[in-house]
Amino acid sequence: MAGFLSFSVPSPSPGLSLPLFWGVTLALLALIVLLDIFVPAVVVGTLLSVPVALAALGATRRMTLALVGLCVGANVLAGVLNGLWYGLSAPDLANRAVSIVTVVLVGLLTLRAREASRRAARLLEDERQLRRERALRRLAEDMGGPLGQAEFVERAAAALQRLTGAASVEIGALDRAILRAPHARVDAAGLPEPERAPSRLGSRLPLSYLAHPAGTGAVWAEEDGASVLGRLHRPGEGDLLLILTRPTAPLSLTAEAAGLLQPMLERTALLDDLRDGRARLAERGELLRDLVYAFSHDLRTPLLANAINMRAALRGAYGDLPGPYLETLRNGLSANESLLALADQLLLVAKYESEEAQEEDAQPVNLRELTLGVLRELAPHLTERDLTLEQNLEGVRVEGWRHDLRRAVQNLLDNAVKFSPPGGTVRVGLCEQDGEARLTVQDEGPGVPATRQPRLFQRFRSGGAGGGTGLGLYLTRRIAEAHGGGVSYTRTASARSLFTLTLPLHPARTDHA
Repeated sequence: MAGFLSFSVPSPSPGLSLPLFWGVTLALLALIVLLDIFVPAVVVGTLLSVPVALAALGATRRMTLALVGLCVGANVLAGVLNGLWYGLSAPDLANRAVSIVTVVLVGLLTLRAREASRRAARLLEDERQLRRERALRRLAEDMGGPLGQAEFVERAAAALQRLTGAASVEIGALDRAILRAPHARVDAAGLPEPERAPSRLGSRLPLSYLAHPAGTGAVWAEEDGASVLGRLHRPGEGDLLLILTRPTAPLSLTAEAAGLLQPMLERTALLDDLRDGRARLAERGELLRDLVYAFSHDLRTPLLANAINMRAALRGAYGDLPGPYLETLRNGLSANESLLALADQLLLVAKYESEEAQEEDAQPVNLRELTLGVLRELAPHLTERDLTLEQNLEGVRVEGWRHDLRRAVQNLLDNAVKFSPPGGTVRVGLCEQDGEARLTVQDEGPGVPATRQPRLFQRFRSGGAGGGTGLGLYLTRRIAEAHGGGVSYTRTASARSLFTLTLPLHPARTDHA
C-alpha cells in the first residue's frame, strides 16, 4: 500500500519565471520576423508558430492569446514589407495566409493541450487524495474495536508499517530516555535479516529522539532522512514514541495518521481503567460470594444441632417442662427454621449471582407433586392462621433442578401465607396454558403499592407483600429465568394479590397424575 503514495504530481505552475519566459519568447519572435522580412520563404513565416508553442511551457491563457496576436501581427508586417520590397504575387499571398492559419492553429492546439494537462493534473491529484483517504480509512478500520493500550500499540505498529511502507515501525513508551512497555515492533515482510535493526526496548535513545526539532509538529524526519519520528501523548503517563525506518510515504501522510491515532489512544486509557475497575469489582464479588458461602455453611451446622435439641426437649427427652417453657421452645424452633431457610436462600443467591454452572443436569420434575409437598409442610401454618386452602392442580411436568424449583414455589406460598389476613383464603392453581406450565398463587393480603411494583422482584426490597429478608421473590425470579420462564405480580379486580410463575413444559410430558 505504501508505495502508491510516494510519487509527486507535476505542478501546473509555470516552468520558467515570467520575465525569462517573455524575454526568450520576444527575442525569438524578433529573430523570426527579421528572417521572414529578408528571406521571403513560406517556411520562415511558418516558424512564427514556434513562440506560440512555447506557451505550453507555462504561459497562461491570456498570455497565449497575446502571443497568437503578436505572431499574427508580425506575420502581416513581414508580408507587407516583403510586398513593398520584392512585390506581391498570388502564391506569396497564399503562402502568407498559410503561415497565419498555422500560427492560429498552433495557438488553439496549445490552449487545448494546456487545458487537457490541467484536467489530467486535477484527476491525478484527486486520485492521489482518494488513495490517501482510503489508506487512512483502512488505518481506522485496523484500529477498530475495544483496545487496551498494549493491544493498541501492537495494532498501530502493524497498521503504520502497511500505510507508510517503512522497513520497520517501532512504538514504545518513553520513560525518561529509555523505551519501555507497552512496546511493539513490526518489520516489513521479506526484509533480509542483515537489514533489520535490533529492538530499542529497554535501551537508551539518542537525544534527537527525545525532543521535537524547532518548528515541527508531532511528527518529524531526522536530518539524514532515514527515519521518521513521532509522538502520541498519554495524559498522566509517558508519551508513546513512533520510530519509522525508511518510510516511502510522504511525511504529511504519517502526520495525518498520527493525528488519527491520538484520540484512539486516549480512548484506550479509558478502556483500561474500565477493565481494571471491572476486575476489582469481580474480585470483590468473588470475596463476598465466598463469605456468603462460608457464613451459610457455618450457620447451618449449629442451627441443625439446635433444632434437634429443641425437638427432643419438646418430645419429653428432658422430662416434663412447664407450659411457658414449651411455648418458648416452639417459638425458638420456628425462628431456627427461619434462619435455616435464610441460609439456604443465601446459598442459592450466591450461586445465581456468580452464574455458576449447575453441578448436575436438568431432570424432569413433576410440578404437581412438588407443589403438594410444599403445601403439606405449610399445613400447620395454614391451620395456625385459620386460612382456607383452595387448590386446583393439574399434572404438569417441567424440566429443571428440583431443589431450586421447590425453593421458588415455596417462596410464593410462604409469601401468600404470611400476608393473608386470619380467616382468609389462599388459592393455588397449576395448569398447562399456551405451551407453558403456569402456577398461580392468590391471597387476600394488602397487596403491593403501585410505586413499589417495578422493584418487587429486586434484591432487598421491603414493606408490603414480598417483605422480609428481601431475597425470596428476587430468588424466585432468578430461578424462573434460569429455567427459561418468569414470574409476575398483578392485583386482581377482586382486590387479591396474584403471583404467576411460568415455566417451559418438559418436551416429553407424559405424567398427568
